[in-house]
Amino acid sequence: MTWQFVIAGLAVGTLVGMTGMGGGSLMTPMLILIFGFNPKTAVGTDILHGAIFKSFGAWRHRQLGNVHTHLALWMLVGSGPLSLVGVQLASSFSDSAESTMSKVVGASLILGGLGFLAKTFLPIAQRADDDDFAITARVRTIAILIGAVFGFIVGLTSVGSGTFFGLALLLLFPLSATRMVGTDLLHAALLLFVAGAGHLLHGNVDLHAMSWLLVGSIPGVLIGSHLSIRMPDRALRVVFAFVLVLSGIKLVKTPAADSIILVGVVLGTVALVAWGVVTLKTRRVPAGDPA
Repeated sequence: MTWQFVIAGLAVGTLVGMTGMGGGSLMTPMLILIFGFNPKTAVGTDILHGAIFKSFGAWRHRQLGNVHTHLALWMLVGSGPLSLVGVQLASSFSDSAESTMSKVVGASLILGGLGFLAKTFLPIAQRADDDDFAITARVRTIAILIGAVFGFIVGLTSVGSGTFFGLALLLLFPLSATRMVGTDLLHAALLLFVAGAGHLLHGNVDLHAMSWLLVGSIPGVLIGSHLSIRMPDRALRVVFAFVLVLSGIKLVKTPAADSIILVGVVLGTVALVAWGVVTLKTRRVPAGDPA
């Protein structure tokens, strides 16, 4: 099984390129639900894959000056050690506790999807003059606490390196949109290398699968970055959040999960079609206007 991993990596990479985040949150449920991975192996493989994958974006943003390096490093002070605690806890789950681990990942996906949706609709203040704000004791404390809480979740489930931290950066620090994305990517790459090394040492990484995922995801992110110019960003983010929540419901195994997912897919499809019709009509009106 190689070309299937390449296609999965390409799909996730393209999505990340178009939306700027979300690869990790989608890859873990994909490995579990589609490829039948043990949840521990899915989390470990996803995290190390994301570390390599996101480093390309972080490097590029660093070149462009879109990274608040000190803030990212202070978050890492909290997230790095606590991610290893999450890794240790995830590794402690026996094969017989696979269902429990799936539910933990599923619950994180639901929270991540809701957080992603919130971040999509929250306004981002364009405050470029505040991008180099001073790292005071208060800022350091907040950054470390944010890192500790969400770093633990990332190490345990692989979910949230982009969603939870991005939302925290948006709400708590005066960063412009580009600076927020760049800072988030740098911190995510560093954090995932720490957590990924922990999972690798615990034998939770499928190196064969990870290698083939990278074959697809690295060119995918380049393709997605170009497609993002032509695709509606907000609509893509809503769809992505929707997929996360439905994946989480499946993994949590809530009562009537299949029925909920079926209804959700139908309603989501109807909403997308309706949105497409409205968009087309809106575009055609100016063209046919004799004025």
